[in-house]
Amino acid sequence: MRGKAIMAALALAGCATMPPASPDGAARFEWFEYSGGDPVDARAKPGPGEYRNPILQGFYPDPSITRAGDDYYLVTSTFGYFPGIPVFHSRDLTNWTQIGNAIDRPDQLDFGTLGLSRGVFAPAIEHHADTFYILNTCVDCGGNFLITATDPAGPWSDPVWLPEIVGGIDPSLFFDADGSAWIVNNGPPEGTPRYDGHRAIWIQRFDPKAKKMVGPRKVLVDGGVDPAAKPIWIEGPHIIRKDGWYYLICAEGGTAEGHSQVVLRSRKADGPYTPNPANPILTQRDLPRGRPDPITSAGHADFVQLPNGDWWATFLAVRPYRGDFYNTGRETFLMPVDWSGEWPRITAPGQAIPYVAARPALPPQAKPAVPTNGPFTIREEFDGAALGPHWMMMRNPRETWHRLQDGALVLTARAAGLGDNANPSFLARRQQHRDVSASTLVRFAPAKGAQAGLAALQSDEYWFALAVADRGGGREIRLTQRAGPDDPKAGRIVARATAPAGPVRLRIRAEGDRYHFDHAGERGAWSTLHADADGKLLSTARAGGFVGAVFGLYAKAGDQ
Repeated sequence: MRGKAIMAALALAGCATMPPASPDGAARFEWFEYSGGDPVDARAKPGPGEYRNPILQGFYPDPSITRAGDDYYLVTSTFGYFPGIPVFHSRDLTNWTQIGNAIDRPDQLDFGTLGLSRGVFAPAIEHHADTFYILNTCVDCGGNFLITATDPAGPWSDPVWLPEIVGGIDPSLFFDADGSAWIVNNGPPEGTPRYDGHRAIWIQRFDPKAKKMVGPRKVLVDGGVDPAAKPIWIEGPHIIRKDGWYYLICAEGGTAEGHSQVVLRSRKADGPYTPNPANPILTQRDLPRGRPDPITSAGHADFVQLPNGDWWATFLAVRPYRGDFYNTGRETFLMPVDWSGEWPRITAPGQAIPYVAARPALPPQAKPAVPTNGPFTIREEFDGAALGPHWMMMRNPRETWHRLQDGALVLTARAAGLGDNANPSFLARRQQHRDVSASTLVRFAPAKGAQAGLAALQSDEYWFALAVADRGGGREIRLTQRAGPDDPKAGRIVARATAPAGPVRLRIRAEGDRYHFDHAGERGAWSTLHADADGKLLSTARAGGFVGAVFGLYAKAGDQ
């Protein structure tokens, strides 16, 4: 089993000629095209010397950033998706290229049958003495761990587990000027929690040579910056040092519309820490909810210093299309840190996060080959040696079920389905815009009960699937949806039509919360199978969890 799992990871990483687990029941996808934009694009166009927010659109939450010389590296959460923890590189903080994934071998972690919003939470990246460190929590799959690399593109080490962080999440690493190191993390408070969401920030020394925590553990923050107000979910801690002060920055208020960033400071790394009297230093909860083109739920920031002394912050926020509904998940934003006073500040009270702002004082970099923001169209021809690192699957593979062959992506139809809390034959990329078209061409002769096509998915319980499917020995175009755990795992059939002969084109179009499903032969006009489906079932508000929607290609065998 271990050998098969490693073979599957190699196929995703670049071994395109590897044979599938089974030569039967394969679906051949000739291409995949994603095209998207947002209404705000017409009004928020970066000019010379400006950049666009979010810097990473779509499901890229909990960003952490580090600098190594003139290079910047950023990681985000991926929860139950594999490969996990994308690693991005930039030299100007605004144009980012994904150079790999820190969790790219199935035997590094085991997501098993976890829900997609479990797994790897809030990675924190740090660079020190020619080594890159990522601290992370595998929720319900092992706890807190450390991985290291000399090249941030990989390979990254197997996890070194940190059992001292009992019940904790969000660990991050701080190296002091003398080379000593500390780990801070969110954890349960001492004694019995006083209310739901009562957490604490802990600190403990770390030995980087032995790669283990040493000495006593200590609480730095109990509850939050104002314990009398019963603050919830103090988390995502980072320590930075500036002008003889140690600044502890944390998220507070939960990851919904009450989210914020707060700061405390001390003359020693292990405290005691005094909160900023003007907290929070970042939030959007003080703005009117009905404002146009809102950005909400901002927090979970990390700081980085530029060679000229400027400081910048990456953080997460969301862009609802209505109320608190958004399908794109929590995204990565960038803003300067204002140190004009005694304390750092990202947004002033009542200040909206800008879609367009002045660039950092760094030499501009070329646009990445795979765009990460703004309106764009990208077409995957599957004619390279490997899939790009932005492609993901649900949980770790345990057998080889996909390959690139003769300019196509070939998926083996297997028993695992989209609703099975398993590792189905499904490869996806993130939805990065409110208004989207995702399309493909598939060649598929389904065996009894089999299907293959295009899916829009938020979790095992919430998805749409548009497929070429078997129907009594013939072929049909079938739209299936699952709108919650009470629906069958295989979903409910919403619409069906006779399939054209030969290859079939499939397309899903999103316009805010309206999703439309089209099909066509290899050439000719599109026909709409079903229009105006309620796409809010792919939103965080409806489906819950911490991920965003993805579009992907899938194949499923019949139930025997």
